Parts: sequence; structure tokens; C-alpha cells
Amino acid sequence: MDWIAAVLVFVSLLLFLSAALGRRRREGEPPLIKGYLPFLGHAFEFGQDALKLLTKLQNKHGDVFTVLLAGKYITFVMDPHMYPAVVKHGRQLDFHEFSDQMAPASFGYPPMRKFSGMGEQVQRSFRLLHGDHLPALSKTMLRNLLQVMKHHFRSDQGPGAWQESGLYEFCHRIMFEVSLVTIYGHQIDTREDLEHLRDKFEKFDSMFPLLVARVPIWLLRKTQTVRKELISHFHPQRMAKWDNPSEFIKHRSEILHQYNTLGDLEHAVGNTIPAAFWVVYYLLSSPEALSTVRSEIKAVLGLEDKQLSFSEDFTLTHEQLEKLTYMESALNESLRLSTASMNIRVALEDFSLRLDAKKSFNMRKGDTIALYPQSMHMDPDIYPEPEVYKFDRFLEDGKPRMEFLKNNKRLHYYLMPFGSGSSMCPGRFFALAELKQLLCVLLLYSEIELLPHAPLKLDMSRSGLGILPPTKDVQMRFRACNFEPEE
Repeated sequence: MDWIAAVLVFVSLLLFLSAALGRRRREGEPPLIKGYLPFLGHAFEFGQDALKLLTKLQNKHGDVFTVLLAGKYITFVMDPHMYPAVVKHGRQLDFHEFSDQMAPASFGYPPMRKFSGMGEQVQRSFRLLHGDHLPALSKTMLRNLLQVMKHHFRSDQGPGAWQESGLYEFCHRIMFEVSLVTIYGHQIDTREDLEHLRDKFEKFDSMFPLLVARVPIWLLRKTQTVRKELISHFHPQRMAKWDNPSEFIKHRSEILHQYNTLGDLEHAVGNTIPAAFWVVYYLLSSPEALSTVRSEIKAVLGLEDKQLSFSEDFTLTHEQLEKLTYMESALNESLRLSTASMNIRVALEDFSLRLDAKKSFNMRKGDTIALYPQSMHMDPDIYPEPEVYKFDRFLEDGKPRMEFLKNNKRLHYYLMPFGSGSSMCPGRFFALAELKQLLCVLLLYSEIELLPHAPLKLDMSRSGLGILPPTKDVQMRFRACNFEPEE
């Protein structure tokens, strides 16, 4: 594979620089861990199992330390009680400095802050994905979801026939198409064209970790070609011809046209797909969770004695989604078990970072400071039996549980699948609504069950990038409950 050769060439070009340019710890700075490999440091261990590595370093060096990862010195703050000090330290710690570095290397467009006022306009555009704008968007999303599911439940063997598929492949097809049509509008003439676009996205997404790691894209020739094709596909001039785009995309296209930048290539669906997989997988793995959530959906919608068919529609309001507390808890639990994001800030100047009443450390201008919430999500002091799926873990007396403790002290942050502060995912409300609607449609209209399989593992090679996919797919079978799909 060309990317393997590319990585080897890239690393060999940089190794010899490590000794001359290596960092030395200064007074008042966190412990410095360089590892045994020049330039790479602990990059291989991080790629294999980031949580295991960071836990080991925390046990040896304390809650704050700086580690070398592929040429970058990253300071990790591991104690969740210290998270607020980092998140709220906006004057000297900035997320956009990091995103400005990542965007050109990953997506091929210049930093937004290069254009005066553009960043502020883009941030304001995200308001169109939540608040008063979300109900209309959710209504469109539900209509598209029903149409897409109707197609995928069509069977050549007639109504009621079981079909088999990989669960991840199933979620990928469904969520990609629904997200694409709901946000960008109708644009693809044939299903073959849709699959071709989905294949491009999948290829680009598989190489995304290397781009984030700053492997030059010219070393990844196939990925460079795919990225150019995707940018061309999502160019504002082309999107202007699509039918029924969301208000969000209309506004974004106007901004991009105003500043004459490249197209609007979004990567957010790359996290929605594995999130959909894990929430469905864990529900199907727990008969009690599946029965409870299905019964709750029917009770909230007043469908206790009714079996829906795909020839019938149903309405689902924002208020009804808010009442699905068991579903919300099950969704949060699946996100807790599958999220491995890094919350990153960059120091804008030399300063002393005060983390609590007793601890402070000196930071240099340009230093990267990171939170790794997976260590909190898997902390047995916060979550007893953290590796066990408990669908009602985030409920207390039937209501959402809002208090979690570490060392008998309440945590300000206890679940962080979408980042924090200025780096919090602006599309999180839309993503959660999409996942809840997926569960409603699946559990109301279909029968779906897992086939025998070996235990699944998270793909740790994507640690730090969000919700991790499984290392392999799992087979399942499904059928519509009471419906012969229409053409």
C-alpha cells in the first residue's frame, strides 16, 4: 500500500533532526518523557493503545506530563478535576490555533482566520443546527431516514424475509445517505453515483489519521486524488444546483462564495457513523436494554398496541425526544465506551497554568495541552465496572443523573464525547437527534438481531480523533415487521 511506503519515507527524513532539535525540560515545567525512539517518541504505543500508554505514564509521572509523539511535545492533563482550568483558560490557551494548523494539512483549505471576519461568520452559521432551527431540520431528517430505510429493507425474497449484513456496513450506508441528503440536499442521480461518493469518503476517512499526524499529502498520492475529487464535489458553485439544501448549507455556501475559498468538505459524519454502530450494537447485545428502550419509544409516541409498517409515517417532536430518558442514557453509555477524543489547546504565550490550589506548571508559547477524556470515561472510581455496558447508568430514580464523583468530589465534566468549551462539536445537537431518530425507526419498524460473533474491540489506531470504530464488522440480520416496501 502506498501509504505505508509514504510513512516510512516521511519518518526517515525526520529522524535525524530529533537529536539536534530535542526539547529540554525547564524549571517549573511538567515531567518530560521523550521515549527511546528519536522524533517518534511514544507514537507507536499511542497508536496501539493510547489509554494504556497514558495511564502508565500517569501512574509513573503524575497527573500532568509532557510526552513526545511523532515530533510533537504534548502536555496531558489527566485529572478530570483539573479539566475546567484548561477549558476556561481562554485568554492564553486557544483551540483555533490548532485547527488552523490541521485544516490545510487535512482538508486542503486555508485557515479561516486568514480571512477577516470569516471565522466568526462560520461559527454563527452553526446556530442553524440547533435551538429553534433544529425541529425543522429534524423533521426533514426523519422523512429522509424513512425513505432510506424503506429502500434498504426492500427484499427480493418478499415481505418478511430476513436479510443479512454487516452492522457497521449497514450503519455506514444509512447514516451517510441520510446525513448527506438532509444537510446538503438532493444531488445524486443514481444509487451507483451515491455508492461511488460514499466509497471516496470512506477512502479519505481511512487516511485521515495520517493527515492529522502531518504526513504530507503528496506522499499519499491516492488520498490526494480522492481529496481533490471530494473538494470538487462539494464546491459551492456545484452545491448551488442541488435541491433542498439545509439553511445551514445555504448560509455556509454564501460565506465561502463571499471569501472565494475552497469547498465545504465536512468530516463530522465520520463520527456519526461509528456512534450509530455502537449505540445499535450495545442495544442489540442487551435484551433488557432493547426491550426497555423499545417500550419507552412506543409509550412516548402512544403506539403501545400498534405495529407500524413503512407505508405509515409517524411524527416525532423535540419534546418527545426529550422524554426518551432510557434511550438517552443508553446513547450516553455507548458514547462513554467508544469515545477516544483529545481536547486540544495551544499556548499563545509563555505563562504559568494554574490547575488547582496547589498545582501550576509553566507553559511555553506554542505548547500543545491536551485532555484525554477516555481516561475519565474508563475510571472505576467514577464509573464502577467501567468496561461493562449498563444502559441505565446515566439515570437516577428514572431521571437523568447529573452528578458523578471522583475521590468523593463532584466532577464538573464527567462525559465528553463532543469536546469542551470552544472546541465542542457545533453539530452535536443535530448528531444526537439523528441517532435518536435512527433508533426510533429501527425499533418501531423492524426486527434486527446480531448473529453469533467474537467479542469486538475498538480500533485504537484512531485514538484522539473521536468515536472509534470496531476493528472488524459484526454480522446481523434484519427484516421489516409489517410491510411490503413500495417502489
